[in-house]
Amino acid sequence: MLEDAGYDVIGEAPDGASALAAAKELRPAVVLLDIQLPDLNGFEVALRLTGDPEPPAVVLTSSHDGSDFGDMITRCGARGFLAKAELSGPTLAALLQ
Repeated sequence: MLEDAGYDVIGEAPDGASALAAAKELRPAVVLLDIQLPDLNGFEVALRLTGDPEPPAVVLTSSHDGSDFGDMITRCGARGFLAKAELSGPTLAALLQ
């Protein structure tokens, strides 16, 4: 879906530790990050990613509504949140502007 919208998907990771390692190696401009991961939660991963000297734009996603997470989205340094049901190339682009 994101590739069809013009994004280059350069990596995927099954869990938080793998996401951190992949981001360090691949240096993406944007990281689309699920909040519920099997090892670390997405908030912790986002906090670590956005603490880098040249951080990617982190966008959190979940099947839950963003209001379920309160201010944890902004506290972790994420650019924002998109519910999985609303995720598309245009909604991601609008959030990144």
